Amino acid sequence: MRLSRRALLAAATAATSLPAASPAAAAPHRAPLRTGFERLAADGYALLDGRPAGIVTNPTGVTRDVRHVVDVMHADERVNLVAVFGPEHGFRGTAQAGGSEGRYDDPATGLPVYDTYLKSGQPLADVFTASGVDTVVFDIQDVGARFYTYIWTLYDCMEAAALAGKRFVVLDRPNPVTGRAALGPVLHKEFATFVGRQPIAQAHGMTVAELARLFNGEFLTAPVELETVTMTGWRRSWFYDACGLPWVPPSPNMPTLDTALVYSGTCLLEGTNLSEGRGTTRPFELLGADGVDGRWAAAVNELGLPGVRFREAYFAPAFSKYQGKTVGGVQVHVHDRAAFDPVRTGIALLVTAKRVFDGFAWRSDGWIDKLTGSARVRTLIDAGADTDEVVADWQAELAAFRRTRRHYLLYE
Repeated sequence: MRLSRRALLAAATAATSLPAASPAAAAPHRAPLRTGFERLAADGYALLDGRPAGIVTNPTGVTRDVRHVVDVMHADERVNLVAVFGPEHGFRGTAQAGGSEGRYDDPATGLPVYDTYLKSGQPLADVFTASGVDTVVFDIQDVGARFYTYIWTLYDCMEAAALAGKRFVVLDRPNPVTGRAALGPVLHKEFATFVGRQPIAQAHGMTVAELARLFNGEFLTAPVELETVTMTGWRRSWFYDACGLPWVPPSPNMPTLDTALVYSGTCLLEGTNLSEGRGTTRPFELLGADGVDGRWAAAVNELGLPGVRFREAYFAPAFSKYQGKTVGGVQVHVHDRAAFDPVRTGIALLVTAKRVFDGFAWRSDGWIDKLTGSARVRTLIDAGADTDEVVADWQAELAAFRRTRRHYLLYE
């Protein structure tokens, strides 16, 4: 991917944003991690300047003592908070995958809550205009995967804010699975959907503030007036449990950090007729289908993938695929997070499942192509390619994305 002429805009954005942590400040014994919201609040919300503001958030928008930032801001006379905007699953998180909460008034604060899910462009800009906000704030915990929809809510809201002439402020939070590297195939534009609007890697290795800078510099037709409030004390090598922050499930099927760790790879099973573990207590770690037996675990263990082992498992999902039926498959056990490559692991699971499970099938709606970002993974696996051959296929485009990504990173 070639760095666009708008990289200069990104550099200017960085100059007007609150500064990122220095390497020394990031050391845990020197300074504890402070989120973007914590820094905004500590500065007396000066960046909001008393203007009418609305916030795009969900249950993950919490302080370290697990108060919701909407409740905190609403109670602070220095903040003129006039609206809340809910993404997929809703502001308070009551909706399952593919759902939202609609338009309502929040019982706790009385604030109007507007639904952003499946809205973009001018219709979403009209929502911002109708809400009466001057500034749109974004504070949602991401999990690091291209097909997790909150980053595309970020993109759509940035685009709509530009159309509506609104200022946009991103409050940064950690990438829970580290910000060390981008992994996996890069989306091809003809496969753009709400699980991938723009050509980024399947595991992007960025924070939401870094992604906002990338979106503004590379992809938005009309850049938005963007300000980012960075974290202090965060290291790119940290997993979430090193950050000293409470884990709040970002969505109903993302209950733990373990889920997030495997998600950017095992979510690919969603594009097949195998269960990705929805309806179990271990979504995206338990995988299987009716007719799968111990041969799958044996086949994928034989590959010797770094940092991970697979246990023959049987489970009965309470909802979603194979609801109420006992199926066979594997449980993914990561024993070395630093060595584990979730995307390579996801590909290995697809390759071996197709070889040992006679009933294997891709979903008829082409969902696997939307998840991987092109038809390449599916066609290579169908042609008999092994894991290394599939992974090798995307290395050139991944290298190009990594070069572009480097210009928008905010932390050492």
